[in-house]
Amino acid sequence: MFVDKVKIFVKSGKGGDGHVSFRREKYVPNGGPDGGDGGRGGHIIFEVDPGVNTLMQFRHNKHYKAQNGEDGGKKRCHGKDANDLVIRVPQGTVIREAESLKVIADLHAPSQREIIFSGGKGGKGNQHFATATRQAPRYAEKGKPAKEYWIILELKMIADVGLVGYPNVGKSTLLSMVSNAQPKIANYHFTTLAPNLGVITNKYGKQFVMADIPGLIEGASEGVGLGHDFLRHVERTKVLIHVVDVASTEGRDPVQDVYTIQKEINIYNDEILKNKPQIIAANKIDIGDFEESIQRLEQAFKPQGIEVIPISAAGNQNLQELMQKTSDLLATVPDHTVVFEPEFEEVTDYSNAPFTITKVEDGYFTVEGIGVEKMMGYTALDTEKGFAFFQKYLRDRGIIDALEEADIHEGDVVRIYDLEFEYFK
Repeated sequence: MFVDKVKIFVKSGKGGDGHVSFRREKYVPNGGPDGGDGGRGGHIIFEVDPGVNTLMQFRHNKHYKAQNGEDGGKKRCHGKDANDLVIRVPQGTVIREAESLKVIADLHAPSQREIIFSGGKGGKGNQHFATATRQAPRYAEKGKPAKEYWIILELKMIADVGLVGYPNVGKSTLLSMVSNAQPKIANYHFTTLAPNLGVITNKYGKQFVMADIPGLIEGASEGVGLGHDFLRHVERTKVLIHVVDVASTEGRDPVQDVYTIQKEINIYNDEILKNKPQIIAANKIDIGDFEESIQRLEQAFKPQGIEVIPISAAGNQNLQELMQKTSDLLATVPDHTVVFEPEFEEVTDYSNAPFTITKVEDGYFTVEGIGVEKMMGYTALDTEKGFAFFQKYLRDRGIIDALEEADIHEGDVVRIYDLEFEYFK
């Protein structure tokens, strides 16, 4: 089964906690702190696997969690960093954050490898917090938390040329005649349930990839037929070939067919057709009268710069002419893959992020919270103005009130990550 869109849950690893311990040896009864640091949590990494062409593996396994970092130990022993979790996907997979639908990464290149969510940093052991006035700190940092998100994986197939058109107009037959592809072909609708790829070589030896994109009918952009599932594969193509039935074997008008497909593509994404060359392959010229249909197609689309080439896919007529025209058009298009740029940014406004106050021992308090940590990261605390700004932040955020509720007194020590100071009103 071909699967090209799934929703999964991923969670990076939490950082290991720093350790609180003190050197205790036979002849060193009052040794200093020797608690080790915690290890880094595992990253969530996505990697392109050339042997995979579908997202089928994710249909039944929806949850992916990296390992947590190991906690620090005694005698300055650092916790072990966790193994990263590597998730392998087909080339052309676009990763979106499920709630905002913003692009996190586009794995468009062969063997591409991206860290999507980093593991939490390990916390520092108490060996780092000894000072001249506090030589036996009973405090160590907690490991940084994991990152967890629901994400959507979309496979947008990478092909130079896309064959579009109504079912049963001969797209699969055309692909099989001009390439090494062997799609399933039968005389009923929706024989093709997945995009098929074929490699074509022009007379100069240059190769390009062609995809048979199924399911595009009226209402495709609203999910009718298979269109909602496969319109995304049109986005990366550089040239579109509209395959139409000029013999009208099913009673449809080939001119209207092209208009309908263009309309559905524009509804899905109105940027797709603006700079994408198009050709009309007027198929089935070996069946009945077709001259009038060819004339009407040329009148309708030649003014738009779209050439009409009469062919018979089944009878192998004019296929080389079609492929050469396609190759010529490809030469006019920039030789690069359409890439979806990252849009997703993790939350950076921590003004309302929670914090915790811990009374480690009498006269010694710690404050933790991602908002506090971020504030410390961009505030120059070694300057009078910077420290005054930080004090104002602590009061505005309610941290001072929370310390007083925890029964802090003047002269007690407060530690906020790497910063330690005495509390005075």
